[in-house]
Amino acid sequence: MSFPIEDFPQLWQKPSSQELLASLKRLQSDPPIWNPSTPRKLILETYQNAAQFRREVATYLTSIIGSSLGWIQDEDEKEALWDEASRRLAERCGRAAMGEITRRWPLEGQTFSSFELVIREPPITGDSLGLKTWGSSYLLAQSLDKIAIESLPHLVNLGYPNLSLDVLELGSGTGLLGMAAAAIWQTNVILTDLPTILANLDFNLEKNQPTIEALGGRVSSGALTWGSDDGNAGRFAKKNQFKVILAADPLYDDDHPELLSSAILTHLSEDSDARAIVMVPQRDLITKRLVARFLSIMAASDLVAFEQHTLIGQDDWGEDESSDIECWWAVFGRQ
Repeated sequence: MSFPIEDFPQLWQKPSSQELLASLKRLQSDPPIWNPSTPRKLILETYQNAAQFRREVATYLTSIIGSSLGWIQDEDEKEALWDEASRRLAERCGRAAMGEITRRWPLEGQTFSSFELVIREPPITGDSLGLKTWGSSYLLAQSLDKIAIESLPHLVNLGYPNLSLDVLELGSGTGLLGMAAAAIWQTNVILTDLPTILANLDFNLEKNQPTIEALGGRVSSGALTWGSDDGNAGRFAKKNQFKVILAADPLYDDDHPELLSSAILTHLSEDSDARAIVMVPQRDLITKRLVARFLSIMAASDLVAFEQHTLIGQDDWGEDESSDIECWWAVFGRQ
């Protein structure tokens, strides 16, 4: 979206609050819509055109933020203008600076009807990384039908209801992967995360529940802190009750390999046909070391990686979208 800045009402003209607010609405940067069939170049161009910092627009926005808007009498109208201008400026300063956004995530496949999930992402503050939809979640969601055919044929019968199968997602974040699994596999998925993430997760579940149920799936949520029983939902008091566990991008801190493996060991069914599927983007050497340690801990717990693969994906994190991210993923089971 691009408009000549000189076409907008200028402050020296003392425009009305309605005129200024309308111009700020026109400057809203819509988040990109990711689609498996969209060329990556077009995705990047769309993102850059929509959200990259433009000096002339930033100057216009900061002039509004810094102005007393003395010719506007209503104080509430002034506040609304300053707030709107601040949001437009934040959209042009990288994902972490953005306010709340809503994105549509299309999912297409040969074994299921195409559908779309609508995901709300609140502003990212502090270490609340679960409020962002990570690209690996979308990449794994796109692979769910293939995974069902090649890795889970004994558990998932694509194209038919699988409501007797209970799936647990660890670290669900905004819920994209777990909701996609419920819809594509036509099964029950319990999405979990820290208590501080749950409110937004529940919002997204409620928003998408009609779509998921129309496709034959069911979703619910619960608080689940890895390595602790404090504050966890009561449904997790019973151990080893899930035949399938999903986790996307769960390793980014030093203690995560131990915590994640402990959570899988605790909640994965003890049946020999139970499986855990984990995907981790290989962003740097640190991440690769975390994966290596995770594999070692899992093996020591008699949880073997039956399959290991890599896929190429991307995140829309920050302003540099020029490099692909290699995502490692594996299917684990009890030895």
